[in-house]
Amino acid sequence: MNGTLELAFDSNGTAGATRLAHLHQAAPLRALFPETCRMDLPVVALTATCGGFTGGDRMRTMIEMGAGTKAMAIAQAAEKLYRSTGDETRIEIALDVEAGGWLEWLPQETILFNGARMRRQTSIELADDAAVLAGEILVFGRSAHGETMTRGLVHDAWSVKRKGMLVWADRFHAADALLIEALEHPAALKGMRATAMLVHVGPGAEQRLTLLRDLMLLAPAEVRCAATVVNGVLVARWLAADALTLRPSFAAAWMALRNAAQGLAPRLPSFWLH
Repeated sequence: MNGTLELAFDSNGTAGATRLAHLHQAAPLRALFPETCRMDLPVVALTATCGGFTGGDRMRTMIEMGAGTKAMAIAQAAEKLYRSTGDETRIEIALDVEAGGWLEWLPQETILFNGARMRRQTSIELADDAAVLAGEILVFGRSAHGETMTRGLVHDAWSVKRKGMLVWADRFHAADALLIEALEHPAALKGMRATAMLVHVGPGAEQRLTLLRDLMLLAPAEVRCAATVVNGVLVARWLAADALTLRPSFAAAWMALRNAAQGLAPRLPSFWLH
């Protein structure tokens, strides 16, 4: 399968409201626009009608936020990557935010079945005073089935550019034997099977590090989490035995940061919380 989703938002010059300016979608990727999630900015729910991806699938998602626009892009449900016989699932995500814009890229879990082979690139381009709150949640094996990963490929890469200059990049890459080692090594995942990451960039982002660390102190003991700032990019990470354990702390951080950065209500769409 080769799926494509392109979204662009601009601002109504009269009222200043964010509106959809462009939409192109090719199966299995689709954009939905829920009206009942009680949020204070436009919400687009991203979904795949195929129910999951496997080796050889190619998916590309692009979101462009015009000057002064604000929106949230949220996964409708967990994303499943099935076992592959050798080919890779390739996923490209490109987020572009112009001057004064704000984008929230709110994930649900990406669940990697044993033998899945994923190569994903998330690229963020920001104008000087644009802002973004983006994240991911990865699950290694279906814990409810007692499944662990004994083979597969995970290549998960992120990059953030401000005014065309690279300010932060991150890559997790491990395959087969090295993947199993990374899942168990004390300096890597140390037996944890769920990980989450949050990235916040924009005016004053580095000043919110204390806020984020204070919230992380409230996480349960079975959740390992930490936050730091690199080149003005606020980065937070969580590790836990399963995604359900880390989601409350992840959600609390997300809600606090959207409130601190943009004065938005500290809440999330109801379908993310259930």
